[in-house]
Formats: sequence, structure tokens, C-alpha cells
Amino acid sequence: MKFLARLCVLCKANHGAALVELALVTPILLLLVIGAVDLGRAYYVDLEVENAAHAGAEYGSINPTLTAGITAAARQSAPNLSNLTVTAPTWGCECSDGTSYYGNCSTTPVCVVNATRGGNVVHRVQVTTSSVYTTMVHWPGIPSSITLSATATVRGN
Repeated sequence: MKFLARLCVLCKANHGAALVELALVTPILLLLVIGAVDLGRAYYVDLEVENAAHAGAEYGSINPTLTAGITAAARQSAPNLSNLTVTAPTWGCECSDGTSYYGNCSTTPVCVVNATRGGNVVHRVQVTTSSVYTTMVHWPGIPSSITLSATATVRGN
């Protein structure tokens, strides 16, 4: 009888229950935090790659023939990405309404001038950037390295 009474007292006591719950929940919370940090880093790299492409294209809209300057502008826009790749920028001429594109302006397009469309010739620059993102943790079903790329096109004078 005494043994059963002591056993009932132990069954009703909840000493250490919070510690057991904490031990069960901590790995799950840690996994969620690491996943959120990893996803945030991937998003940051993606934004840097996009901004680098836009910066290079904007520079190219002013100086379309300076491909080294376009590449430098893209790299300067993303100084935290050591593995940023800038593909050879392309540039050309087209009509302001988006027709008759010619690469490198080897031939100047003949633009139709009428009341609804303009007849100006403008430069168009296209820059593509990419970077490889490597995850902090190997996640099942997700590749450990992902290539993120962006292309920006800007039309200038």
C-alpha cells in the first residue's frame, strides 16, 4: 500500500516536465531559425545579382560602347559577391517604338515617323549577371549550390 501511495505521488508530480518539453522543441526551433537565415541569405544574393545587372545596364545606357565600364559598374554594385559573373554586355540600336533592333549599331535602323509613333533611334543595352549561392546546411531535396542570375535591359539616348 505504501508503495502504491508513493507511486501515485510521483505520477502526479511534474518536476522536470518543462525541461523535457524544451529538449523536444529546441531542435525544431533551431532548424526553423537556420532555415530562415539560409533563405534570407539566398534572397540577399538574388537582390545583389539583380541590382548589379541594373547598375551595369544603367551605366551602359549612358556609355553603350564601354563594355569594360559596364562590367565594372555591375561589379561595383555588388561588392559583397566575390563570385559575381558578368556576361559580355550586348548593345545595339533600335527605334524608339521598339522595332528594328540592330546589334552594335552596325546598321542604323530606319524608323517610321508618324503621329502615333516616334522616329528616334535609341541605344539598348542588355546586361546579364549571375552568382552561385551555397546553402549553409545541406537540406534534403534542395541542391546545396544554386545559380542565381538576372538580366536587365535599359534603353538610353
